[in-house]
Amino acid sequence: MTHPNRRLSVNRRMLVNRRLLVPALMASFLATACTTSADSGSSAASTSQQASASPTPSPTPSANAAVRAVPAAQWQRIQDAGMVGKGCPITSPDQLRRVEINHHGFDGKIRRGVLVVNADTADSVARVFTRLFDAEFPIRRMKPLEEYGGDNTASLAADNTAAFNCRRPDQINAPALESPHANGRAVDINPLENPWKDLRCKCWKPRAEYNARTEGKGKILEGGTVWRVFVDEGWIWQDIDVPDYMHFDTGYPSKPYAGPDASASPGGDAGAP
Repeated sequence: MTHPNRRLSVNRRMLVNRRLLVPALMASFLATACTTSADSGSSAASTSQQASASPTPSPTPSANAAVRAVPAAQWQRIQDAGMVGKGCPITSPDQLRRVEINHHGFDGKIRRGVLVVNADTADSVARVFTRLFDAEFPIRRMKPLEEYGGDNTASLAADNTAAFNCRRPDQINAPALESPHANGRAVDINPLENPWKDLRCKCWKPRAEYNARTEGKGKILEGGTVWRVFVDEGWIWQDIDVPDYMHFDTGYPSKPYAGPDASASPGGDAGAP
């Protein structure tokens, strides 16, 4: 039998121990909960930051050229713009390629452009515009002609660098089968800074502001950067009998691209850009 006083002593000790233990357990629980909550919040914040953060631009941006097939949706827009049809040499998207490439804008920003060209010139065009990017040559904009409804005049007025277009009969053009642009083997670069002379009106298009061949932003000069890059690839500048400073092609009448060592010579018919 346990002595009553001893039982009371034991009960008191248990009560004291319980009073000490409960606060200790609660403190331990709260500390653990706070730590877990903080860790969870930190992890969630980190994940949120990673999800919302923009990719860090490369310290050495590149042209990042990509040659792709012309997708069905774009081919439909080309057809809707009247850029293919009766008498045009391009009748299938398989004959064309979409060249996507970065370029330096006139505002100093790097932009992504698109050129639609003949499949046999696509790799050369990618090389040319990669070199122009590396040289930081500025290009105002670079959009396919269907974005202007196939309207060459609208594209020129927008100072748009472009390539393939089987132009409408009411626009200046060579016979479609012979035309470098209708075959996707010609490129017009910065038309405003590099205009051409239309003998029908004896005027400069899109306008005469920069017709003098002097140094200037976005201009093409014989012996200059753009001229050298295209000529190195076997392209011809101003393959026409009138000034056409924006224009490079692989030969007139249009012929398949023959490579950097091609010994093509100019001599196209006047009024056949």
